Amino acid sequence: MGRLGPTEIILILVVIILLFGAKKLPDMARSLGKSARILKSEAKAMKSDDQQSAPADPPVAGTAAQEPAPRTIQAAPGDVTSARPVTEPSDTTKR
Repeated sequence: MGRLGPTEIILILVVIILLFGAKKLPDMARSLGKSARILKSEAKAMKSDDQQSAPADPPVAGTAAQEPAPRTIQAAPGDVTSARPVTEPSDTTKR
């Protein structure tokens, strides 16, 4: 019980073809593949961002502090059209 035999698999495939139609199945498979590629590339980009943002060595005491790079806010993953640099407020209380 719980195992699918060849007869059940063929029956499921026939029902899928009847429901969606043979014409739409290639388009559905193509869009599924495209979605999988996008997901894979976004996961890869997130992993590379994490590796780049991790500091390699802790800063040594007595060295001059560097200006931090401006951060970028993105509205959605992969949406480069809405990305914009963020200006950080400066600390005016320092001497």
